[in-house]
Amino acid sequence: MLSRLEAGQWELRGPSNTRLAAICLGNPIQLTQPYHRGVNCTHDVVGADAHSMTVSYSCPGVGRGRTEIRFETPRLIQIDSQGLDRGAPFSMRAVARRIGAC
Repeated sequence: MLSRLEAGQWELRGPSNTRLAAICLGNPIQLTQPYHRGVNCTHDVVGADAHSMTVSYSCPGVGRGRTEIRFETPRLIQIDSQGLDRGAPFSMRAVARRIGAC
């Protein structure tokens, strides 16, 4: 499913339309760990079909999480991620949209 996403500049916005992050997307696996961007993590696909996927990831010494991605179009996805960051819980919902080239 992630291979259908277009490379380029992506913007993540929260439920109140607050800008959470901007990502120059090369490898779409980056979107599975939106809270731990730029951290080297291992990933396990827990479930996937044509329109969604769930990934569990672990970032040694930093934290771990579980992310569900729902595919809308090659330029728009829904992200729901939760887990632990340095022992503290986090929960993140976002809409990720491709906004242009990097």
